[in-house]
Amino acid sequence: MELAQSLLLNEEIYSQLGEAQKAEFIFEWLRFLEKLLPATSRADIREKQNKLIEQLTSLLTSSPGPPARQLIAKNLTIIYSSGDTFSVHQTIDKCNELIRSKDDSPSYLPTKLAAVVCLGYLYKKLGRILGNSFVDTIGNVLKAMKNAESQGRYEIMLSLQNILKGLGVAAVPCHRDIYKAARSCLTDRSMAVRCAAAKCLLELQSEATFMWSTELDSVVTLCFKSFEGSNYDVRIAVSKLLGNVLVSAVTSKQGTESAKQNIRKISFEEALELLGTGFLRGSSGFLRASGDILKGTSSVSRDIKVGVTQAYVVFISTLGGPWLERNFSALLSHLLDLVSQSHPKAIQSQMDVICSRRCIAFILRATVGGLLGEKAQIATAKEICQTIWKLKKVVEKIDPTKGPWLPRVVLPGTTVHKGREKKKPKLSTARKPPLRTTFTKVDRSRRFPRSFSFLFRRLTAKLSRFSSVLRLLSSPSALRRLGSTLDWVGLLCSRGVGTASAPRPARISLFIVPAKDIMTVAEDLLRSASQNNRISVQRTQSGWLLIAALMTLGPTVVQHHLARMLLLWKCVFPLSPKDLETEKSRGDSFTWQVTLEGRAGALCAIKSLIVHCGGLLTDEVIQSLLPPLPCAVDLLTQLPSLNKSYGNPLKPSSVTYRKRLYELLTLLPPKTYEGCFSALLKELVPDLTQPDNQMTASASYLPSLCHQNELSSLGPLLQETEQRFIEEQLLLVNSIAGGSLEYDPYSVYEKASEDVSVPKPLPPTLSIINAATHLFGVIFSHVAELQRLQVLEQLMASIKQAKESRQQIVQQNVVSAFSNFLKHLASCKGDLGSEEIQKCALTLLISALESSNPLLRCSAAESLARLAQVIADSAFTAGLAQISFDKLKSARDVISRAGHSLALGSLYRYLGGINSTQHLNACVGILYTLSQDSTSPEVQTWALHSLSLVIDSAGPLYHMHVEPTLSLVLMLLLTVPPAYAEVHQSLGRCLNALITTLGPELQGSSTTVSALRASCLLGCAVMQDNPDCLVQAHAISCLQQLHMFAPRHVNLSSLVKCLCVNLSSSYLLLRRAVLACLRQLVQREAAEVSEHAVSLAKDNREDFNPDINIREVGLEGALLILLDKELDPKLCQDIREILIHMLTTMAVEKLSFWLKLFKDVLAASTDFTTVASVDTTQEEEGAQGDDEYAFTLENDENSHPFPHPRWSTRVFAAECVCKIISQCENAGDVHFDVALAQEMKQRDSRDDFLVLHLADLIRMAFMAATDHSDRLRLSGLQMLLILVRKFAAVPEPEFPGHVILEQYQANVGAALRPAFAPETPPDVTAKACQVCSAWIASGVVSDLNDLQRVHQLLVMSLNKIQIGKEAQNQLYNEGTSTMELLAVLKAWSEVYIAAVRRQKKQSDTKRVPLVISTTDESCRGHASSADELLELVQADLGNLSKLWLAALQDFALLTLPPEYASQLPSEGGAFYTAETMENSRPHYQNSWALILHATALWLTSTGFLVGDSDEGLTNLSRPVTPTTMCQDSTSRAPVQSPEDVNTERFHLVLGISVEFLCSPRSDAAMENITTCLHALQVLLDVPWPRSKIGGDQELSVELLNVLHRLIVTRESPDIQLAALEVVWQILFAAQEHVKEKRRSAEVDDGAEEKETLPEFGEGKDTGGLIPGKSLVFATLEMCVCILVRQLPQLNPKITGSPGITAGKPQLLSENGSKLVSAALAILSDVPAVCSPEGSIAVLPTILYLIIGVLRETAVKLPNGQLSLTAAASLQALKGVLSSPMARAEKSRTAWNELLRSALVTILDFWDSEGPHQELDKGSLLTAITIFILSASPEVTTMECLQMSCIEKFKLALESKDPIVQLKCYQLLLTIFQYPNQAISYPYIHSLVSSIVGKLQEAEKSKPENAAELQVIQEGIKVVAAIIAVAKEEHRTDLVACFLPMLISFLLDENALGSATSSARNLHEFSLQYLMQIGPQYSSVFKKLMASSPPMKARLELAVKGNQESIKDKTASKHAKTPGKSSSIQLKTNFL
Repeated sequence: MELAQSLLLNEEIYSQLGEAQKAEFIFEWLRFLEKLLPATSRADIREKQNKLIEQLTSLLTSSPGPPARQLIAKNLTIIYSSGDTFSVHQTIDKCNELIRSKDDSPSYLPTKLAAVVCLGYLYKKLGRILGNSFVDTIGNVLKAMKNAESQGRYEIMLSLQNILKGLGVAAVPCHRDIYKAARSCLTDRSMAVRCAAAKCLLELQSEATFMWSTELDSVVTLCFKSFEGSNYDVRIAVSKLLGNVLVSAVTSKQGTESAKQNIRKISFEEALELLGTGFLRGSSGFLRASGDILKGTSSVSRDIKVGVTQAYVVFISTLGGPWLERNFSALLSHLLDLVSQSHPKAIQSQMDVICSRRCIAFILRATVGGLLGEKAQIATAKEICQTIWKLKKVVEKIDPTKGPWLPRVVLPGTTVHKGREKKKPKLSTARKPPLRTTFTKVDRSRRFPRSFSFLFRRLTAKLSRFSSVLRLLSSPSALRRLGSTLDWVGLLCSRGVGTASAPRPARISLFIVPAKDIMTVAEDLLRSASQNNRISVQRTQSGWLLIAALMTLGPTVVQHHLARMLLLWKCVFPLSPKDLETEKSRGDSFTWQVTLEGRAGALCAIKSLIVHCGGLLTDEVIQSLLPPLPCAVDLLTQLPSLNKSYGNPLKPSSVTYRKRLYELLTLLPPKTYEGCFSALLKELVPDLTQPDNQMTASASYLPSLCHQNELSSLGPLLQETEQRFIEEQLLLVNSIAGGSLEYDPYSVYEKASEDVSVPKPLPPTLSIINAATHLFGVIFSHVAELQRLQVLEQLMASIKQAKESRQQIVQQNVVSAFSNFLKHLASCKGDLGSEEIQKCALTLLISALESSNPLLRCSAAESLARLAQVIADSAFTAGLAQISFDKLKSARDVISRAGHSLALGSLYRYLGGINSTQHLNACVGILYTLSQDSTSPEVQTWALHSLSLVIDSAGPLYHMHVEPTLSLVLMLLLTVPPAYAEVHQSLGRCLNALITTLGPELQGSSTTVSALRASCLLGCAVMQDNPDCLVQAHAISCLQQLHMFAPRHVNLSSLVKCLCVNLSSSYLLLRRAVLACLRQLVQREAAEVSEHAVSLAKDNREDFNPDINIREVGLEGALLILLDKELDPKLCQDIREILIHMLTTMAVEKLSFWLKLFKDVLAASTDFTTVASVDTTQEEEGAQGDDEYAFTLENDENSHPFPHPRWSTRVFAAECVCKIISQCENAGDVHFDVALAQEMKQRDSRDDFLVLHLADLIRMAFMAATDHSDRLRLSGLQMLLILVRKFAAVPEPEFPGHVILEQYQANVGAALRPAFAPETPPDVTAKACQVCSAWIASGVVSDLNDLQRVHQLLVMSLNKIQIGKEAQNQLYNEGTSTMELLAVLKAWSEVYIAAVRRQKKQSDTKRVPLVISTTDESCRGHASSADELLELVQADLGNLSKLWLAALQDFALLTLPPEYASQLPSEGGAFYTAETMENSRPHYQNSWALILHATALWLTSTGFLVGDSDEGLTNLSRPVTPTTMCQDSTSRAPVQSPEDVNTERFHLVLGISVEFLCSPRSDAAMENITTCLHALQVLLDVPWPRSKIGGDQELSVELLNVLHRLIVTRESPDIQLAALEVVWQILFAAQEHVKEKRRSAEVDDGAEEKETLPEFGEGKDTGGLIPGKSLVFATLEMCVCILVRQLPQLNPKITGSPGITAGKPQLLSENGSKLVSAALAILSDVPAVCSPEGSIAVLPTILYLIIGVLRETAVKLPNGQLSLTAAASLQALKGVLSSPMARAEKSRTAWNELLRSALVTILDFWDSEGPHQELDKGSLLTAITIFILSASPEVTTMECLQMSCIEKFKLALESKDPIVQLKCYQLLLTIFQYPNQAISYPYIHSLVSSIVGKLQEAEKSKPENAAELQVIQEGIKVVAAIIAVAKEEHRTDLVACFLPMLISFLLDENALGSATSSARNLHEFSLQYLMQIGPQYSSVFKKLMASSPPMKARLELAVKGNQESIKDKTASKHAKTPGKSSSIQLKTNFL
C-alpha cells in the first residue's frame, strides 16, 4: 500500500497486481491523492496535470466501484479547481460520451455510473465557470435516466443534486426538466432512488420558486404518495423536503416585479392545512377521499401518517423557536382540529385514535420540547391545558360520549420529551383555575383522567419544579374530588417509582396521603361495589387498582398493610370447588363481570406485591398466597362455558382474568402450583393455537425473543432512532395499535423500561398470547417427558392443520412459547428429554427458519442456539450444523438461505464458542460463497452477519481465516452499491469482529501485520465515505477498536475531524458511535483531541455544523451545547463522562477557559431568574405578557454561546465547577494563596490560579443558588459550601488580619436567604442550613451584625421545625420533614461545636503568657466574636438540647439489629413514622455524628447537672420523644432523679458511640469516626462521666477493645490520635477511681497500720493481669500496637529476622511521631492504676518499650535539638521513675532492680562500633541524668553504676562535638545543684578536675564560633555552681582557682576593638561573673590581686575599657545569666 502513495499512479506496480488487489491499490492511491492535492502547489499540479487527467479518465472506463468513482470525481474536481481548466470540457464531453454509449451490459454499468458521478462533482465545484455546457449535460443525463435501472436512477438523482448546488440560479432553464424527472423518481419502487430524488428536489426548491408557488399543491401531494410503502430513510428524506418546501412558501420574500407575478405566498395556517390534508386523507384526491370517508371505508395508511408527522416537525423546526412561540396558538388549534368534530370519520377506529395521539404527541414533544426555552415551554403548557379544557366542554355539550378521545389524543404528548424534563419552573397562580377545574371535575369521563394520571406520573418523576400543581394536589379535599382512581394511582406511582433509587425530585416529589388512608379508601370501594350497580365494575377496578399501585411504594410501606391485603386476597376467591360450583349456578352476566374484574384485580395486586415487595415474601407469606390458587385455576377452566352462557359482554373481563392469572403464575415458584400443570396446559395450548382473530398476526412479542445482534439487522424500525416513538406503530400490522392506556389501566403504575417513554399496553388479544407464551415456558420445563411429547405433537399438528392465512400466526405463537421454554430450561439447567422430543423440537424450529417473517427466523435461530445449549451434546450440535449445510447447498430461495445462514452463525452462541476447526472451515466456506451472491442483497446481508457471529464465536481459532476474510470484506466494500445499506452494515460488523480477533497483534511491525492493519484502515475509510449513517457508525466503531489496539497507527487528526463533523448528526446511532469513540480518546489524549478539534474547525469551516461552534467555544463548549440539546439519556451520560475526563486532565492548565465556559452556561439563566421571581406577583397579566417576554431575548440569543440552557445542563456545569476546585486542591496550595498566586502570575502571565477567580466562583455559586430550578439551587449551594470550606482560612494580603472571603459576606447572605422562604423544598433548605453552619463555623464573619443575619436564618428554620406536624405545609412527603429537621439540628450542632472550640481556643490563648505584648485589634475581635457566637447559640440551647437528645434516641432505635424490631415503637420515633422509617435512615446516618458531638458538649457544659431547662419552651408543641428521657417534667408520671437522667443520657451517647465504633462500615465517613471520638473525649472531660467509666472496669475494657480494633482497621492518623486521647482519658478515669478508693480506705482505716490496708489497683496481691478483663492489659495492647506499627524493630519476635535488623535510628514522620508520643504518654501513666505487685508485672514491658523508642529514634539533629519521639520517651521515662510505686514499700525493691537493669541497658548504648554508634549522645546523657535525679538513690548510687555514669560524662566532656559538650555541661549543672549531696558529690569529685582542665585549655585557644563560646560559658556556670555547693573549707581554694581563669578571658582596651564577636562576648560574660564573685569573696579576691600585679593590671584595663558598655548592658546580660531560653526549657526540661 505504501507504493500507492505517490502523485502519479505507479502503473508498473499496478499492472503486476491481481484484480482484487488492483481495486485496493487504486482506492488507496485515490485516497492519498485526495489528501495530497490540496497541499501541493499550483505549479506542481500544472506540471503533471495532463498525465493525472489521463490516468483518472482512464480509470473511468475500468469499471470502478462506488467508493472509487466518488474519489475519481473528487480528485478531478480538485485538479481543475487548483490547476488549469483548459481541458475540463474535454473531460465533460468524455463523460457525456460514456453516458450516451449504447452498451447496456452489466459490466459497462459501473463506467456509466462513474461518468454520472464525475459530472455531478465537476459542476458542483466549478459551477458557472463551465458556461452553458450544463444544458447539454443535463439533457444527456435525463435522457439516460429513462432506460436506467435503479442504481443508475439513484446516481443520476444525486448527480443532479450536485449540479444544481454548483450552478445555483444559473440552472433555471433546466429546472422544469429536472423537476419532472425527480417527480417520477420520488415514487420509485426503489427506496434508495426515492431518497436521492428527495435530496435532489430539496436542492432544486432553493432556486425553483415554482415548487413552492404554482406547483406547491402538486409537490405536497407527490410527497404524500412517496410516503406510501416507504421505509424509514425515505420518510426522513421526504419529510425534510416537504417541510422545507412549506417553509419556503411561508417565508418567501417578494423580490423583483417578474417574481411577484409568479410567487404565491401562503400563510402559516394554510401550510398546516396542507399537511393536515395528508394526515387525514393520505395521498388520495380530495373528492375520492371525501367519498371514502362518507362511506366509512377510508383509513389513511400509517406510513403516510408517520411521514406527515415528521414533516410537521421539520416544518416547525426549520421555522425556529421564536416563530413557534408567536404561532403556537395556531399550531395547537390545528393539531386539535385534526381529531375534533370537524373530521368525525377521520378517527372512526380505535387504531386511528391511538395512532393520531402518538403522532400529535410526537409533534408537540419534538417542537415544544426541543425548540423552546423553559419559560416558553411553561407558557405553552398553560395554553395547552386551557385549550383542551375549553374544547372538552364544547365537545361534551354536543355529545358527551365523544369528549374522551380529545384529551386522550393530546395530553400524554404534552408532558415530557423522551424522558427529558420539559416544564421546570412552577406554574404561576394566574393559570391555576383551569387546572383545578380539570383535576376536580372529571367525573363524567373515565378515559380523560387516565391521561392525567400518566401526566402526573411523568411530571413528578421528571420536572425540576411543578410546585403549583403539587400544592393543588396535596390538599385532601382535592384528592377526594378527583374523579378517577387512576389519578390517585398516577400520584402513587410518581412516588413509588422513585422511592428506591432515584433522582432527587422523585424522592421528595410530593406529599402523599398516608398509605393506611389509601388502603382504607380501597377497602371501602371494594365493600361498596355492590351498592350501586351502575358503577360496580368501576369501583371494583378502582379498589384493586389502588391496592396494586400501593405495592409500588416498597416493603417499608406495604409491610404495615400486608395482613389486610392478604385477607382481601383470601376473601375474593371461593374457599372450595363446591363454592365455585354454587357461584356458577346462581350468577348472571353482570355479577360475573363484576366478579371477574374483582378477581383479575386481586391477581394483579398480588403480582404487584411480588414484583415490588420481594423482601416481604417469606415462606409464611407465600403459604398464605397459595390456597386461593387452585380455585383461580378452576375458574379459568370454566371460562369457556361462562362465555358461552352469557355471551360477548363477559369476554373482555374473562380475557383480562385469564391474562392476570397467567402473569401471576409466571412469577410464582412452579412447585407451588404443580398440581394445576395439566389444567393450565389444556388452557394454554388453545390460547396459542386458536387465536380469536387475525389481529394476532402482529408478532409484537417476538423482538424480545431475538438476540440484540439480529435486531439491529432487521431495519430501523427495531433500532433506536429519535423517531422511534411513532415509527414503532409500523411494527404492528392488521389494524392493531399499541400504547393505549385503556387496554390495561394497571399499566399506569408499572415502571417503563429505559428506552420506552410511555406505557405500552398492547391489545388484550396480543397481551394474553404474550402472557401465555411466558407461562408455557415455565410450566413446560417442569412437566413429565411423556406429557411434553404429547403437547409438542399437538402443537405441531395445530400448525399443519391451520389454513394459510392463520398458519403463520399459530407458528409464531408456538415458536415464541417454545423459545421461552428453552430459555427457562437453560436457566434451571434442565433436560429436554428423549430423542422424539428433540426431533419434534427440531422440526418446529427448522420450519420456522424458513418462514417469510424475518423476526420469526431470528427467533428460530436464537431457539436453535438455546436447543444446542440445553442438549449440550457435540454430536447433536454438529448434526444441527449439517442440516443447515445441506439446506444451503440445495436451496435456491432467498428465505431458506437467509434463515439457515443465520442459524449457522447463532449455533455456538451459548456453547462457549466454536472449538472444531473442521466445522469452522465448513462454515466459513459456505458463508464466503453466500456473501458473494450479488443477485440477492438479503442473502448477502444475513450471510455476512452470520460470518461476523462465527468470527466472534471462533476467537483465536479464526486466525487462519483472517486474511481471506479481510480481502472478501474489502472487495465487497469496494463493489457493493451504496444503496444496499444493509449489506454494508453487515460488512461493518464483520470488520469489527476481525479487528477484535486480531486485538493487540495489530501493534506488530511484521509485513503480514502491517498489511492486515492497512487493510483494516482501508475498510474503515471506505465505510466513512458511505452515505448511510449506520455504516459510518460502524466505521467509527472500527477506528475506535484500532485506536485501542494500535494507537500509533490511527491518524488522530483525521479521526477527530470525522468525530467533530458527525457530532451533531441527526442520526442517534451515529452520535452514539461518535461519543463512544470520543470518550475513549479523551481518556488517553484529552489535550491533543481538544487542540485538533479547534484547529480543524478553523481550517475546515464548511464541513462543520454551524450549530456546534467549535471555533469559538472549543470542543468542550460544543459538547456542552450538544448536552443541552441531546434527548437520549445514554448519550447525555457519555457527554458528561467525556467532559469530566477532559476537565480532570486539563482543568488546571486551562483554568480560565473552563471557568468562563461554565460561567457562560450558568449566566444564561440569570435573566430568567429575575423574571421568574417577579412572575408570581403579577397574577393578573395575560398570556400576552409571557409571549412578549419570550421575544425580548431573541436578539440576545444569537450573541450568547449558550442561549437558554436547560436546568440539567446548568446543574452539570455547577457540578463541574466543584470538580475544578477539587482538581486545583490536588494541584497544590498555590491555588489557595493570594499573595503567592499574584507573585507567580507576575513572573509568568500564562500561569493561572483558582484564587484569582474567586469573585467569578462566588458569582457562579450565587447565580446557581438563586435560580428557579431546585436541582440547580442545590448544586449552587453545594458549590458555595465548598468555596466556604476551601477559602475560609485564605488571608487577604492587602488587609492583614482579615480573610479574603470577608468581602463576599453580602453575596453569601443573599444566596442563602431565598432558601429559607416558606415555599422552598425541604432538601434545598437542608442544604442551605449546611452552608449556613459552615459559614458561621468558618470564622470568616467577625462582626456581630453580619453574624446575626446568617444566624437569624438558622433561627427561622429552628422555629419552623418546632411548629409541629399539624401546622406544617404538607406539600412534600413525610420523609422530607425528617430530612429538613435533621439538617437544621446538624447545622446548629456544627455552629455550637465551632462556638465552643473558639471560646476554648480564646481561653487557652489568655492562659499562655505572651513574651511580646500585642495590640492587634483582630485578635480582640475574634475573641469577642467567639463570646458573641456562643451567646447567640445559648439562647436556643434549651430547645436544641431536647431536639438533639430526641434525634439521638431515634438514631439509636434505628440502628438496632433486626432481631430487636419488636422493641421499636409502633408509631415510629420522634421525627419519623413507621412508614417512613427506611427512607429516614439515610438522613439520620448523615446527621447523627455532629449532633452527638454537640450533645456531648452541652452535657459537659452543664456538668451533667439537670437544671430547670424546660422553662420557656412553650413553643415546643410536638412530643420530643416517646420515652421519658427528654420529656417535659410536667408530663412525666414518675419524676426521675438527676442521677437517673444523667445515667440515661450518658449511656445514650456512649452506646451510640460504641455501637458505631465497633463496626464502622467500610464506606463510613472518616469525619464521622473522628467526630464520634471527639464526642467521647468531651464526655470524659468532666468528672461525673469519668467516675462512671472508672468505676466500671468491664465497660472500660470493652471500650478499649473497640478503640483497639478501630486503630487496627483505620490508617488515618487523625483517627488514631483521637482514639489514643480517649484511651488516656479512660486511664485517667481509672487512676481517679483507684486514688479515690485508696483515699477512702485510708480515711476509714486511719488508725490501722498501712500494711493492713487492702491493695487497690490492678494486680491486687498477686500481680496477675487477666487478658480480656484487665484494663492495664488492654491499654498495653493498644500502645504496643501503635508502637510496633511505627517501629517494627520493637517487636522482639521479628528483630532477629532478615527483614528487620538493628540499624541506625530513624526519624519518623510528623504523624508517626505524634502517635508514638501519645502512646508513650499513656504508658508512663499505666503503673498508677496498678497495685504494687501489678506495677512490678508491667514495669519491664513499659521500660522495654520506652527505652526501645529512645534507641530507635534518638537521631542526631542540628543544634542539639531532640526529635519529638526522643523527647516523648524521655518524658515518659521521667514519669515512670517518678511513680509512687517506685517508692511503695511492697514494690520498691523489685522496682529498684528493674530500674538498674534499664539503666544498664542505656549505658550499654555507648558502643563506639556497634549498631548504636549513631545514637544522639545528648539524648542518652539526658536519660542517665533523669535516672540520677528521678530514681531512688538506691538505684544510681550503686558503685559500679555510678562509676559507669561518671565515665559517660567524662567521655562527653572529651567529645570533639561542641553540642555534646554543651549538653553535658547543662546536665551536670542540674546534677551538681541537686540537693541530695549523696548523689551530687561523687559526680563533683570525679568531674571537677576535668571541667577545670577544659576551661584552662580554653584560655590558650579562644572560642572561634558561637558553639565554642556557649560551651565555655556553660563550663563557667558549672564551676560557679560547684563553688556555691562546695563546703566552706574548700570554697576559698576553688575561688582562687576560678578567678584567674575568668581574668584570662578578659581583653584589654586595645584588643577589645579588634576582637572577634565570640571573644568580645566571652570577655563581657567573664567580666559579669567577676563583678558577681568579687564582692561575694572579697578577701580571696583582694589577696589574689595583691599577689599577682599583672592580673590586677589586666582586670583594671578591662574594667576601664568597658566601663560605659558595662553600664549599658549589665541589666540585659544579667537577665541572661541562667543560660537557656524559656522556649527550649519548655521542650526539653525533663528533669
